[in-house]
Amino acid sequence: MKTYSVTELGNMDSITRVTLKEKLDLTGAEISANRLPAGAEIPFAHSHKRNEEIYIFTSGKGLFLLDGTKLPVKEGTAVRVSPSCVRSIRADNTIGLSYFCIQVDEGSLVQATQNDGIISEEKPQW
Repeated sequence: MKTYSVTELGNMDSITRVTLKEKLDLTGAEISANRLPAGAEIPFAHSHKRNEEIYIFTSGKGLFLLDGTKLPVKEGTAVRVSPSCVRSIRADNTIGLSYFCIQVDEGSLVQATQNDGIISEEKPQW
């Protein structure tokens, strides 16, 4: 049985939204790759019942509406949003906005990398 899964997203500028749950057989997170063209926006606001979301903006700029607060975002901005926060996103009028959204069950992280990682006895064979 394979211990990893791989998918290709292709040109990130040509996607609108790609969800990775099925493509990567994810069991503990939902991840989507997203792109809004210049001037575009998510046409609704939403919150969640259980899932917190982490947004990682990879190119462009725009506004992130968080409980009524307009937060400017750009390449390199990362934002954690609690389940109850009402949110939406708008790309700047002059440039599109690309980002990853990672959903996980709030409070579910039991061990972080330093406590969960196991150093292998095997050296990497490049």
